[in-house]
Amino acid sequence: MAESLKTPALKFSDKIVVITGSGTGIGQAIAKKFAERGASIIIMGRRKEPLDKTTEILVDIMKKVGSSGIVRSFSGVDVSDENGINEMFSNIKQEFGKVDIIVNNAGVSGPVKTFTNASFKDFKDCVAIHLTGTFWTSIQGLKVMDKGSKIITIATFFTEENKYEQRPYRFRTPYTAAQGAKNRLAEALAWELVEQGIKSVATNPGPVHSDRIYKTVYPKAAAEFLRIGGYPGLDSTEVELSATNGLDLLGESPEVFSKGIMEIAQQISNSRLSSISPSSSPPPSTTTTSTTTVTGTDDGVTPSSPSSSSSSAGAATPPPFIANQGDLNKTIEGMLIKIQEIAEKIQNNTSKMIVDNEFLSQEEVADMVLTLSDDTISKLINGRIIPNDRVFYPVKPIVGTFIDDNSIQNLKEKVVIITTTSSKEKDVQRIISLANKLNDIGVKQVIILSKNYDDTKFYKDFHSHSLDLADEEKVKRIFNTAKTKFGSIDSVIHITGDYDYNRSLLSLSREDWDLLVENFIHIPALITREAVKFMSPADAIQKPSQFKDSKGIIVILGPDSPSGKKISGLSRARSEVFRGALRPYTATVNQELSDVLGSKIKLNLILAGNVEGMESNIENVTTVLNLFSGSSLNKNESIFYIDEGTKKNNNN
Repeated sequence: MAESLKTPALKFSDKIVVITGSGTGIGQAIAKKFAERGASIIIMGRRKEPLDKTTEILVDIMKKVGSSGIVRSFSGVDVSDENGINEMFSNIKQEFGKVDIIVNNAGVSGPVKTFTNASFKDFKDCVAIHLTGTFWTSIQGLKVMDKGSKIITIATFFTEENKYEQRPYRFRTPYTAAQGAKNRLAEALAWELVEQGIKSVATNPGPVHSDRIYKTVYPKAAAEFLRIGGYPGLDSTEVELSATNGLDLLGESPEVFSKGIMEIAQQISNSRLSSISPSSSPPPSTTTTSTTTVTGTDDGVTPSSPSSSSSSAGAATPPPFIANQGDLNKTIEGMLIKIQEIAEKIQNNTSKMIVDNEFLSQEEVADMVLTLSDDTISKLINGRIIPNDRVFYPVKPIVGTFIDDNSIQNLKEKVVIITTTSSKEKDVQRIISLANKLNDIGVKQVIILSKNYDDTKFYKDFHSHSLDLADEEKVKRIFNTAKTKFGSIDSVIHITGDYDYNRSLLSLSREDWDLLVENFIHIPALITREAVKFMSPADAIQKPSQFKDSKGIIVILGPDSPSGKKISGLSRARSEVFRGALRPYTATVNQELSDVLGSKIKLNLILAGNVEGMESNIENVTTVLNLFSGSSLNKNESIFYIDEGTKKNNNN
């Protein structure tokens, strides 16, 4: 490092660089690389202390290389905070007058849980930082950027490498949705900014040596495996509590570790005692040998089904009563050690899928960003997603181009819920056609839920209601009412509608953007989660093994592709942003349902229209009902381009 600081080429000496999430990790590494090459650097993040430390490091580097660059720090700024970003760029304009390079790096791990158990708030927060933060930072940054400037976005291929190859990332549904959309957003921005002469490029680093992956993602994933697979002596809620409060103890001194274990054990003991009435005696102790093993898969590991010598083992039944506090301490300690072992197994399995078995270093990612910021390179690859990711992920082919004609008579006497956020005539007609066809085959009940009250007039011939589909409590209540009144919910169809692909993304207000994210990411995710929960036994959330008894079909009819005789690349790029969110989301949900929970519930994504600009007809859309046939459950395919296949051609 010392040698490299002696004679660096100060090629960025006249550049102003903004790096989000730059107090630690990859963001700090990127800032250091730019400092070595003479740039003035603007760092920002939520916490002041790491930003102050990074500022000292950068100033020291600039002195050593003889740079005249300066460092400006904005602490307390969250990229998802509209006002914070607006104010930051207003101050930058006053002080610097311009920005030459924006590096969208800020990110969080988000909830590392199965989507059934992750909170809706955590889902939205993760999407807000990764996707909305990238969008709004870029939009506001453009106000101080001139021709020749660049926007560099760090995303991940651990979502979708392309439209036809999906990489599910279990326990990370909001992350995959946000990253998939972020890749497509980076492409769309390149098209939007051609006339301004500003380049947009993204890079996907893949696994990187970092505290986030070692101390957060992998241990939390390991804990989730145990919560689902079971651990002897603890039920699933106790595994979760122990992991939540105990993961930070790993690596601490023996004294701190022991004290923390005792505090967790006391919480569990108090909870157990409070659940036992004074007149009842403690349940008898049972011996369990429940185990969770891991094997290599596309994202590192998958849990095997827990094995047991007792019917009370694992997460499906109450744990054995442990009267001795010391025994409970040992149980919790053993569980945390097991989490550490599984986390190391995940890391090891992932590294084996890399050609040289090595994760990238943060400095190597920074080198990639520096390279992409070069004038010549950024021109050559403008609008592309450049991989650092060298991991070979074997994935199942899950994309289909048509839906087989199967009997759908098994929907007779079933309960089907149709939800929609669209008021467009074509979507209203689709819903009416679907509902009529369902009634024709004798379903027990069709329930139509629309976001807009005025739309209920279109559905007066059906059982319909209007409600805010983004309101978690209202969605829960309506699903609960439907299940209570009509029995089990068998199928759910959600229609997102589409948006105006002729409108520039650059013209969107923050309110416009937030509404798009709500309609095409948040609401489909909320509907999916609640549908799965109400298709499953009531205690499945607390006893994950109960998901194995669940079955049903969920269909999301996503945004159509652009239609018309002449479709520009710009329109196509705009249309892919939210289609790009729903594809990896669908892949990840299905992996969690099938491989992790052992459920027979399946989520299907339908994307209408085709590359030739044909608008999908109602007959093609109503073929989604064929997905409800039993034979469809055995297929790998879950994403369907219904107007691209031979079935469409034969109909013509």
